[in-house]
Amino acid sequence: MTDLSGYTIAFDLDGTLVETVGDLHTALNVVMESEGLPPPTLADVRNFVGQGARALIIRACAVHGVYYDDAKLDQLMDQYIAAYSQDIATHSHPYPGLIDTLETLKQQGATLCVCTNKRTSLSVQLLDHLDMSKHFVAITGADKVANRKPHPDHFIHAVRAAGGDPAKALMVGDSAADVGSAKAAGAPVVVVSFGYTDTAPALLGADAVFTHYSELPGLAARLLNRG
Repeated sequence: MTDLSGYTIAFDLDGTLVETVGDLHTALNVVMESEGLPPPTLADVRNFVGQGARALIIRACAVHGVYYDDAKLDQLMDQYIAAYSQDIATHSHPYPGLIDTLETLKQQGATLCVCTNKRTSLSVQLLDHLDMSKHFVAITGADKVANRKPHPDHFIHAVRAAGGDPAKALMVGDSAADVGSAKAAGAPVVVVSFGYTDTAPALLGADAVFTHYSELPGLAARLLNRG
């Protein structure tokens, strides 16, 4: 069996570990309805996700030519977070093959962590609800760092929070923010083909794209030079 001891694998959350778009959509619709704006489609939300809840709201409203100042956005953020936290996982679930792959990677010695632009408290709540927190040594949301993805500091902080070395780490994500953060930190990065991005996965600049989690252990071994 491949030995990944001493290596850390950081995962994005929404669109990478967990299919969350249904619950994000529900919470966003609460905000849109309160402002008298048409609700976005599920497909729209898939494209809007990736930079956190604030950016999600901004992008959804901008479609209708509506732009808010920071004070108003703070209010809408609070409304969104309240709605989302009350109904965080009705439609959310891990992607096929994920849990078995996480177990395999841990058996191979890898340390696993989460590096997400989602708020840390919401990330923990979601992963707890899905009984997934136990797989990760650290969960680092955007509120834990001064510079979120795509800045390298977010990836570096997440890996170090898990006790790892950023020079011996891999990022698994679904967006340009994930690729940008890892690449700027000098780390390899792979992206899923099924995540949330408005750019085709093959065009994100990752080292590899995979379609099923059963492919990840082999990719990790190759990219971390341990295969």
